[in-house]
Amino acid sequence: MASKLKSAKELIVFLGKSGIAFLEATMFTIIPKPRKNVAGEIVLITGAGSGLGRLLAIRFARLGSVLVLWDINKEGNEDTYRMAREAGATRVYAYTCDCSQREDIYRVAKQVKKEVGDVSILINNAGIVTGKSFLDCPDDLMEKALDVNFKAHLWTYKSFLPAMIANKRGHLVCISSSAGLVGVNKLADYCASKFAAFGFAESVFVETLVQKLEGIKTTIVCPFFIKTGMFEGCSTARPFLLPILEPEYVADKIVDAILQEKVYLNVPRFISFVMLLKSILPVKVSMLLADYMGVFNVMDGFVGKNKKN
Repeated sequence: MASKLKSAKELIVFLGKSGIAFLEATMFTIIPKPRKNVAGEIVLITGAGSGLGRLLAIRFARLGSVLVLWDINKEGNEDTYRMAREAGATRVYAYTCDCSQREDIYRVAKQVKKEVGDVSILINNAGIVTGKSFLDCPDDLMEKALDVNFKAHLWTYKSFLPAMIANKRGHLVCISSSAGLVGVNKLADYCASKFAAFGFAESVFVETLVQKLEGIKTTIVCPFFIKTGMFEGCSTARPFLLPILEPEYVADKIVDAILQEKVYLNVPRFISFVMLLKSILPVKVSMLLADYMGVFNVMDGFVGKNKKN
């Protein structure tokens, strides 16, 4: 009898809390959630030397954040440093870091903590793509894709999360991909790394909930292909549903999601609908849909940033 009463009580509590959560979500859909102030916050961005990382740095510079820029490309990172200063940032620090090397990440992280302070917003953005069929991918490039796109997240979390927990304040941002939600032809290693990054970030998010670390926020971003040069030559068959995205638009969406402390951000929103269809449709129908959307051939024209010209 006591166990039945306990079960009934737990069910009532669950339904009550769920109802409140649904009402809150509905309210914030109609009325945007207040944006948090990030002025003075130490924001670390990996892959800041170009593309999306650079655009994020410029936006956080305008918001008054202290910027820590990581990239393996020293020249590109210095250009971002200059742009961030021009955008209004008073404190900007640029570090050359190879995110495929664990010890390099630990070394530079130690330097950041000593010279700048505790990172409060960590944006794991660095990424590389091979763009070949699985059996044509050289082993070293596959390993590097996993090192940069996924394993680097492990080492940056280990480096900066403890201080966030101690300070009871921090925000972990994972730039995954729509290719971290669905498999894509000629992106086997990239998809593997982005699936792993998504799963890792979501698991740590759950850990923070279980441990009641309310001050630690998580945002996981899954955009479709972006016109940053990384997927140069790729095209989409249905641009009205899945367009190749403008980088400025994606950067704005990411910053807004961070300021509103959203956990998930899919860009465009149609990706969320795709995930729903993937979970309910028969496999054959899902593959027919993927064929119709041009997903099977999206990489056919790929030349990549480093192979262009």
